[in-house]
Amino acid sequence: MIEEPIELLTNEPPPTEPDVLLPFPFQHTFCRYEPIEKRVEKARVLVVDCLLRDEDDLSDVARQDWGNATATQIKRERYIAGLALQNILGNFERLVKEPVTEVTHLGTIATAAKKFNPDAIVLSGTLRDFDYYNPSVIETFGEFIRTTGIPVLAICGGHQLVGLSFGARVVTLDRLEQHEQRENRPIEYQYRFIRITEPGDPIFRGVTNLESGIWQDYTTQARVLRVWQNHGLQLDRVPDGFKLLATSYLCRNQMMVKRDKEQLIYTVQFHLEKSFEDWNKSRTRWEHQNESRDGRILFENFLFLALARRS
Repeated sequence: MIEEPIELLTNEPPPTEPDVLLPFPFQHTFCRYEPIEKRVEKARVLVVDCLLRDEDDLSDVARQDWGNATATQIKRERYIAGLALQNILGNFERLVKEPVTEVTHLGTIATAAKKFNPDAIVLSGTLRDFDYYNPSVIETFGEFIRTTGIPVLAICGGHQLVGLSFGARVVTLDRLEQHEQRENRPIEYQYRFIRITEPGDPIFRGVTNLESGIWQDYTTQARVLRVWQNHGLQLDRVPDGFKLLATSYLCRNQMMVKRDKEQLIYTVQFHLEKSFEDWNKSRTRWEHQNESRDGRILFENFLFLALARRS
């Protein structure tokens, strides 16, 4: 439903643009209206649930730390997983005319990919520290991600899992080991700005094109994106074979890519899948339902790149 414009109940003349542009990040009190069209014709996408599934997924560390609360903690994992997967699947419903999706778990990714034969794979975020995972689950995933030829988009905890599989370490934002700071960690949360370091990468298609009409002023003027953050862990470095694409003050490795003849893997520390969150439920987070569109454009660009790679 398209909202009707609201009339200003005042006799005062409309405000005029200031003579000098606002300083970084060039914020405005409005967001230009932009209709969302389904531009991707068809896509088969395997969505991977990266959260803990049951007690078999737990490490000895998790069992010891949780004790009698294990069942409650697993229940919370499954609740958060449902929200995460709903957000990801919602992006395909809004961006693809004929989406075909299937959901699998981290530990069964290889079997599901072989059977489903997707055009792309999207990894969800996570909730717990990775030393809470059964090491066999992490290793099974690592064996798959290091060899798959299917294009991959990894989100937040999925981004960290990919980095871990290629030799990076996962540490807190102040660079402590996970077990050294379980509580009261610094976190990167809510909408934050990140700076693009490789504007020529095709995932940013249109970012420097002022006539495209899809990027906000802060992006075209300062090469920054506004994205939803919710994490207390990060990769300690960009793994060999990957290139850094975006960075921020609290977390340097915000976005990276591995692109060669065999693989195309994009990973993002932020939650680009939040692009279609229900604005009516969270009006305080932004002033217009299109304000979170940066993540949506990245998601759409990834789908085009994945389909081109698989054609």
